Parts: sequence; C-alpha cells; structure tokens
Amino acid sequence: MQKRKEYEFNIEKLEFPAQGIAYYEGEKVLIKNTLPGQKVIAKVSRKKPVGVEAKLVKILEDVDYKVEPLCKITEFCGGCSHQFLSYEKQLEFKKQQVLKLFEDAEIKDYEFLGIQQSPEQFEYRNKMEFTFGDFRKNEELTLGMHTKGRSFSIVTVDDCKIADVDFREILKLVLNYFIELKLPHYNVMERKGYLRNLVIRKAKNTGEILVNLVTTSQIDLDLSEITNKLKELKCDGVITGIMHTYNDSLSDIVQADKTETLYGREYIMENILDLKFKINPFAFFQTNSKGAEKLYSIVRDFLGDSESKVVFDLYCGTGTIGQIVAAKAKKVLGIELIEEAVAAANENARINGLDNCEFIAGDVAKVIKDVQDKPDSIILDPPRAGVHPTALDYVIKFDAPHIVYVSCNPKSLVVDLKEMINNGYKVNKVILMDMFPHTPHIETIVDIVKA
Repeated sequence: MQKRKEYEFNIEKLEFPAQGIAYYEGEKVLIKNTLPGQKVIAKVSRKKPVGVEAKLVKILEDVDYKVEPLCKITEFCGGCSHQFLSYEKQLEFKKQQVLKLFEDAEIKDYEFLGIQQSPEQFEYRNKMEFTFGDFRKNEELTLGMHTKGRSFSIVTVDDCKIADVDFREILKLVLNYFIELKLPHYNVMERKGYLRNLVIRKAKNTGEILVNLVTTSQIDLDLSEITNKLKELKCDGVITGIMHTYNDSLSDIVQADKTETLYGREYIMENILDLKFKINPFAFFQTNSKGAEKLYSIVRDFLGDSESKVVFDLYCGTGTIGQIVAAKAKKVLGIELIEEAVAAANENARINGLDNCEFIAGDVAKVIKDVQDKPDSIILDPPRAGVHPTALDYVIKFDAPHIVYVSCNPKSLVVDLKEMINNGYKVNKVILMDMFPHTPHIETIVDIVKA
C-alpha cells in the first residue's frame, strides 16, 4: 500500500478505542469512524508498528444495525462518536474490545463480572468545556466542540444531548451576547483574539452551577453586563458562581494565568454517596456523577471489610475514592501530583469529618519511596498512560495482599497487569463501568490479589 493512495477495505472488527480493523493483502489497517461489516474507501496516511493507518473517505456499504441519532449534528461534532449505535450495541462493542486486550495479553483465569451501564445515557455530563471559534474561517462566531476531522473548526452545540438543558441555555446566552459584540475568538495559529472557552460545571445532586468564561488578556472588557444576564437566566439548577479566567497560553488548552470571581463563589458543592465534595474550577472530578456513584461503589465492594486496614489511594486526585472507602478503613493515605487537587482532598476530608485520611502532594513515583506506612490494600487510579514504571515497582515491593486498579485506558492497564502477574499477583475479578455513553471510552475495575 502506498501513502496518500485510496483503497477499498472491508471492516472486520473493532479494536480499542473503537478503531475499525481491515486487512489488505495480509496487512493490518486501522480506520477510525468505521464499523464491523462496512465496506469503505480510505486513504492511507502512515505506517506504524501496529499497522497501517488510513483515513475514511467514503462508506460504500453500510451496516443495518445503525440507529437514528438523537443529536442532529453528531456527524460533525467531535464530542460524541457513537450516537448512531443503540446503547446496547455500544456496550457490546466496548466489552468485546476490552476482553480482546486481556486475551491478547494472555491474562486468564479471572471472573468477568460484565459491563455496568451508565444510569443516564443522555444529559449525564457534569462538566462541559466549550470552545469559541468558527465553523469555517471568517464566518460567524461559534461556541461548542471541535468538528470531526477539522482541527480548527468549531461547531455550535446549543442542542447538545449529553449535557442537560442548563448547559444549553447558558451556552446560547453567552454565544448570542458575544456575537452581538462582534468580539474575536482566539486564533491559535495567529496567536490573536479574545474569546477562548466557556467551561460549565453542574453538580448533579445539588444543582449548583459554576460558569467560567476563559479569555486572553488582549482586550479589557467590562463583563458586568454578561454577568447580570447570567444571574437573571432561569435554570433548573442555580448558578452559584461566575468566574473569569485569563489564559494567554499559546497552545489550545484551558489553563489559568489569573482568575477572578465575577459573582458568587468559585466552587460548587456535590454530594456523592452521602459525602460532600467541594469542586473548584480546575479540579478533576468524574464527569458522570451518577456513574461515579456506581463506580465508587464497585471499588468499595472490591475492598470489602477493611476496618483494620491501611489503604493507599495512589493518583488520588481530589481524594474522592479514598474518602468513600475511609469509613471502613483504619487509615487512608492518598498521593497526587497536582497540589491544588491535594489541597481540595484535604479540605473535603475536613468537611466530611474524616480524620483518618491524609493526602500528600507529589509525584507518586517519588513520594512513594519515603512512605513509612505499609498498605493492606492499594487503590490505583492512574492517568491514561498507566502507572509510572518506578511507581509500579514500589507498589509491587509493598507486597500488599490486595490491589484495586481503576483504569480509563485498558491498553495501558493490561501492560501494568502483566508486570504485576510476573511479580506474584493474580487478576481475580474484572468489571467494566460505562462512564461515557456515545464515546469509545470505558472504565475497567480490576480486583487483584497476591497469588
């Protein structure tokens, strides 16, 4: 196969994260946005060790198991990729892909407990990070998600189905206001412009809403008018805070060079499994609150009766999992790289009256070397790249009889599991939790015991 040349392919299966797999003259080809059973034309883009990557050009023969998407712009929007599949079909594909990774890694003899569905398939997200831009260059201002296959195109998602009506109404109000003012969005390539992002967080169980407008400092604008408009907006929930974040970063990320509170307070409060959590504008928190309750309940069940146990919560973020299991533990020690997250974890522990929790800021791979406690159980909830090899080495050396691994990336998970198996551990149970309906992503929870 030659680069930049188009070929006809039959999609045979999916591999995580939902990449269509075809074979051409014995060579493996990976094609995004395709489904098993389709016949397609795709253009070869590059060759990689895992196979040839090709970009979908046209579907010649489609499958009969597609459904009508609830969202009318799902073909453009990069936020959802699988609304044209029934939810049952989405779960089936996710389960197949994860189990195939375990099979290929030769991880065997475990109890598979199936896949748990999200309590809400639509309007489940508690955070949306919208981007200002335009759908085509120099057209009217848009506010929404990146368009599929077009890096600098933004499609307005004022009827988004994975976030509830309050997100949609706030987006429409903010977009229409800035369209009238004719203010420029930030252009990453030209490094010019003002409007960057609108970040909305809503606590599902308390209804509190935090609105965060992200701009550059290139224009000095009085934001009192838009603040008042937001305060007057009728919502199902209640807007408890409006923030303005200055971000002069050259890259297309949301970061805070400076923040100011335009109204109310700079956080929302959420209740998860009878505990209270204070969520700041940039704190990590599971984006599916109802799903998080199921996920954390699974972790708590895997830990079992741990009243006399010391539990390590590594990559703890704001300490949510650690605090949820704390009631049944002798002590919980959490380690997290991001200092703001650790400060929030310790504050939340105080709010919840948990005096057996301690959260430490630092690189897990480094801090873990100086920890004096010996864990009875370890909770691992690492970023997508998995557990740092140095940290994993120390986890293994702790020789804890029990580990619960929570993974958002089954590819890095199986690599870590193989290393643990090679050092005397056994995969006992595996369960999947769908936290992200209509996307290829899945959470995998693994119960691991000393062999």
